Amino acid sequence: YRCCATAIPFCGFAAAVRTLRGLSRSKRGRWYVLFREETTMHKDLEKILLTREEIAARVRELGAQITADYEGRSILLVCILKGAVTFFSDLAREIKVPAEFDFMVCSSYGDATDSSGFVKIRKDLDCDAANKDVLIVEDIIDTGTTLSRLKPILEDRGAKSVKIATILNKPSRRKANVTVDYNGFEIPDAFVVGYGLDYAGRYRNIPYIGILKESVYKARIL
Repeated sequence: YRCCATAIPFCGFAAAVRTLRGLSRSKRGRWYVLFREETTMHKDLEKILLTREEIAARVRELGAQITADYEGRSILLVCILKGAVTFFSDLAREIKVPAEFDFMVCSSYGDATDSSGFVKIRKDLDCDAANKDVLIVEDIIDTGTTLSRLKPILEDRGAKSVKIATILNKPSRRKANVTVDYNGFEIPDAFVVGYGLDYAGRYRNIPYIGILKESVYKARIL
């Protein structure tokens, strides 16, 4: 089973063999296609920055902290699409107080073409944030421009409180003043993918977080 060798970085040789032996021929083919794709994505990475085990442990800690902070209250969890979906789903399961879910899509033009830092809301909340404790869930905060504008918008709508949780934080890239209330990991200024983060729509489904090789995104630019 030659395909097992390509799966070593993800499940180990012995586990790969056991998996294959328990599958029918048709399922073996589908298993091989999935692992071949994951291996291809893995080869595009310079290195793994955070393992799935490290991420899971930190998400559990954040969930416990949020549960303690909001004891006796309910939360409106606001997922910023698309990148935060994976973190949002995992974090929500670790929060043990009543919670509502809602979703937003936002983009900022402040640093590129407009000095005002205007934020465009492409998909707004379906529910009313008034008199609710809102927790914005992000995948990564770097310049902070979008959140520095979004938080006041929700406060102006009458939210009782607005806090921010992120799995990744790049303080070295900060251009706007943003308070991160629940911080997963501080990371260096590198191009990271996986665990919901993408490049050109790919790599979101990698279960860990890695640094993308410069040759991958430089090649696309050229």
